[in-house]
Amino acid sequence: MLTQETEVLTAEEMTWELMPNHIELYHREIVSAAQADKLGIRMSSILWEKLGVGGQVVPHYHDVVEIIHITVGEVKLLSGGEWSSYRAGDTFHVPAGVVHSVANAGDSPSEQISIFLPAEAQVTPNSFFGTTIIEDIYSSKLK
Repeated sequence: MLTQETEVLTAEEMTWELMPNHIELYHREIVSAAQADKLGIRMSSILWEKLGVGGQVVPHYHDVVEIIHITVGEVKLLSGGEWSSYRAGDTFHVPAGVVHSVANAGDSPSEQISIFLPAEAQVTPNSFFGTTIIEDIYSSKLK
C-alpha cells in the first residue's frame, strides 16, 4: 500500500555509517529500497556520502545505474580507466556494469549524493514532472 504521509528524516536522526571495503567512506541512507516501495517508485537507494581526506570509494561496479552529485569539495573520478578531477556542483551518470571510483582530492572531506536506480531494457518513456499550484491557503502560517 502506498503511503500518503510525508516522512521527515532529520540530520540528527541519521548517523554516519562507515562503509566496509572502502577507504574513509561514510554514508547516511536518505532513501532505502523499502521507503521507495512505500512511495511507489523504482529505486534501490539514495545515499548521502562523505569521503574523508585521502578517502576513496574503491573501484567497483553495480547492477544498477548510479548518479553521483558532488556537493562539497574536490574529487577525482575513475571512469574508462582514467582519473579526472571534479568539484562541488559536478554530476556523474554511471551506467550499470561500468567500473568506477571516486576519491577525495582535497584537504578536507568531500560529500556527494549517490542515487541508485534500476537499469531496465524496456521502460516507459520518462517525462519532466507535473506540478499543481494550490490556492494560497497555507502561506499565512509562514508569517
